[in-house]
Amino acid sequence: MLLHTIEEVRAEVKKWRKEGLTVGIVPTMGALHAGHLSLIKKAKQTCDKVVVSDFVNPIQFGPSEDFDKYPRTLDEDVKLCNSEGVDIVFAPSADEMYGEGQRLSNDTLTYVCPPFFYVNTLCGKSRTGHFDGVCTVVLKLFNIVQPDYGFFGQKDAQQVIIIKKMVKDLNVPITIVQCPIVREESGLALSSRNKYLSEEGKKDALVLSKILNNLKTCYSKGIKDVNALKETAYSFLNEKHDLEYLEIVDKDTLEDKKQADDNSIALIACRVEGVRLIDNIYLKEEV
Repeated sequence: MLLHTIEEVRAEVKKWRKEGLTVGIVPTMGALHAGHLSLIKKAKQTCDKVVVSDFVNPIQFGPSEDFDKYPRTLDEDVKLCNSEGVDIVFAPSADEMYGEGQRLSNDTLTYVCPPFFYVNTLCGKSRTGHFDGVCTVVLKLFNIVQPDYGFFGQKDAQQVIIIKKMVKDLNVPITIVQCPIVREESGLALSSRNKYLSEEGKKDALVLSKILNNLKTCYSKGIKDVNALKETAYSFLNEKHDLEYLEIVDKDTLEDKKQADDNSIALIACRVEGVRLIDNIYLKEEV
């Protein structure tokens, strides 16, 4: 069912709780694709009831980012969720989430601010305030639904690490389930922003996965020095690629490493046709 208000969602969840059912939430900004479907399928396997939020969150976008043109496909999203047996699609307005007429700024609105160490790196360096907005909306969703499980994709690896940190530090009674990246056959990580790319742009965007897979191969062959590993990436880049960062850090804490090890993750952000894309890979597969 499609619900738009917090009161409606809480009323439905209350019924489930009386029946002793487990509840999972899949927070999304809509424009659902196969990556989101993998989260929904995992949630359905794990929980009795599943809520998918469909909300383009204004407070996680910077002033020069793509909030206004971010794809909004609610009708298609609802059909997709219904076909997967989702119990509630929660699609609130900004007024519903933050209060009618509320000024969406931390001057007047309570924000959840993750530790500076976790946000002053990778995507957080170029997207000031982004993770404050993410944590604020995610914690609000957790408080509204009060789920047992929350499902997030590994593609947004920094986001998942920060959300796990928030849940731990604020004693939120929820289990965070991280699900693997879903890719097109070409290797391109699925993203709602892929819709902005031309067919040629999608081919150029394959540089992200090519670089990451090459890093993993080099690591498996014994190259551990992080600078040496990163140097291998530059031969893949040309004038069509605007590399923002390529980093190898601890997959649990985001701490920088001089020597890669089995607990390392490589993360990349790059603009292709002006579209900001991210991807990552564990240097050693988890068993």
